[in-house]
Amino acid sequence: MRSGAKTAIVGGVFLVVAGGVGYGGFNLYNGITGGDSSVGNRSSDEAPKTGPVTGDEVTTTARDFLAAWAAGEPEKAGQLTNDPVTAGPAVAAYREGASVSEAEITPGAPVGAKVPFTVKATITHNGVSKPWSYASELTVVRGQTTGRPLVKWAPSVLHPRLLTADATLRTGVAKTPSVKTVDRNGKELTAEKYPSLRPVLDELRKRYGAKAGGETGIETWIESGSASVPDSTLLVLSKGKPGTLKTTIDAGVQAAAEKAVKTYENASVAAIEPSTGAIRAVANNPATEYNTAFRGAQAPGSTMKIVTAAMMMQNGIATPDSKVECPPDVVSRSTTFENLKRFSIPNGTLAESFRRSCNTAFIKAVPPLNEKGIENTALGDTARDSFGIGQTWAVGVPAADGSVPESAGSETPASYIGQGKITMSALNVASLSATVKNGGFLQPYLVAKELDDREFAKADRLSPAVASGLQRMMRETATAADGTAVRAMSGLARPKGAKTGSAEVDGQGTSNSWFTGYSGDLAAAAVVEEGGHGSDAAGPVVAQVLKAG
Repeated sequence: MRSGAKTAIVGGVFLVVAGGVGYGGFNLYNGITGGDSSVGNRSSDEAPKTGPVTGDEVTTTARDFLAAWAAGEPEKAGQLTNDPVTAGPAVAAYREGASVSEAEITPGAPVGAKVPFTVKATITHNGVSKPWSYASELTVVRGQTTGRPLVKWAPSVLHPRLLTADATLRTGVAKTPSVKTVDRNGKELTAEKYPSLRPVLDELRKRYGAKAGGETGIETWIESGSASVPDSTLLVLSKGKPGTLKTTIDAGVQAAAEKAVKTYENASVAAIEPSTGAIRAVANNPATEYNTAFRGAQAPGSTMKIVTAAMMMQNGIATPDSKVECPPDVVSRSTTFENLKRFSIPNGTLAESFRRSCNTAFIKAVPPLNEKGIENTALGDTARDSFGIGQTWAVGVPAADGSVPESAGSETPASYIGQGKITMSALNVASLSATVKNGGFLQPYLVAKELDDREFAKADRLSPAVASGLQRMMRETATAADGTAVRAMSGLARPKGAKTGSAEVDGQGTSNSWFTGYSGDLAAAAVVEEGGHGSDAAGPVVAQVLKAG
């Protein structure tokens, strides 16, 4: 223990008071009050212990690490982890970088090898102090070489939002002024009310805080250590003067999106206004620092048939009324592709195969290489030139552009049904529906381009024949008795249209569920990981969002 620190057992509670080092008490409740202090120690001639850590080892190691942290002894705390070279300096930086003047750490009851705890601290900077509290957890593991019980080191032990090795806590004058971010109608948007917006709001402040007319204050923040990841404010000691930044978000639609994704363990949704490209909502569950709805890169499954159908019409292969074969399976480029439950459509049309999501029709109908000019690049050309997918989108915050790369071999027919190397985000797929509804692509955006004079991506408008053909097929998918999206789209206002999808992912037993659609002047798309059929999981998410519009 450092000089000036006092240790005592008071009423069954282990109490550390680090006098003179600026740290307050360290209280151990909920059973973490005992344990053999010799646990983990061994003589030099003993073989290292093996096997899972014991309850006593978890209790004692957690107690000793948290006590060293609370007492301001970073080197000692580091030696109680499996990465002392990294952990020691990180513990020291926590106190010094964040200007923590007092800290009380209270463990909860262990759950196996994990020990939850709460931190109640005081941040003091230039005579300004403010309380700060949060919850975190640590895990005790057995050292690989020593056999000692040790805290498994990760920056998130110190704070759950320290997610990368280079991230650190800082307190001082903020780098940029805070902003009051508002929706399209001037309603304030906060991370507390709309958790999915946290990474969006952080990025907007980073990019536009200096342009919003505010003045900096004193704050505690996470410094990401990466130019591509925005810093994240944790505590405001003094506000300064926030500027006001207007976004295209609709608070009502955003609230519906936040609620809709919470139904599933891993789900994302994005909503766009087709007539303008304005983004009306974005939501993720879990709501983490990574905005999956904008930045995810996943196979879009049969929602890609929107683009494939456009390619077929543009190249004279088929119209909605053309007869196309839909057998139970088809062999293309030495690979067999099947329909769900091996269904078939005798003497069907492209429109029928679209609304029932027949995989084999969209593969069998496309002629072999070089006939009618169809190359391995044709689908990518249509995606880029007609739907803006593959161009650079200047949304206002980081967003994936979507990718439909040149294919080869069996990847080409796989790409027609949204598999192979194609990747998209929920925002990309929502834009497919928005493009069909509008008759042409308008790049989605979150803040006005005049803020920084950024260039928007552009694409050719769909021809009237292609636009009306896609609108018809999406409408029938949402309204015809055998349409795969009828149940999800029931009760939504016209004009409406939709496309379901499921995407197989290596290592997953169940496909990802995809759904995209539009109603009135709002389009949306959702993906639910391991959600199965598009109408089962992603469909209800999209429907909830569209109803809010």
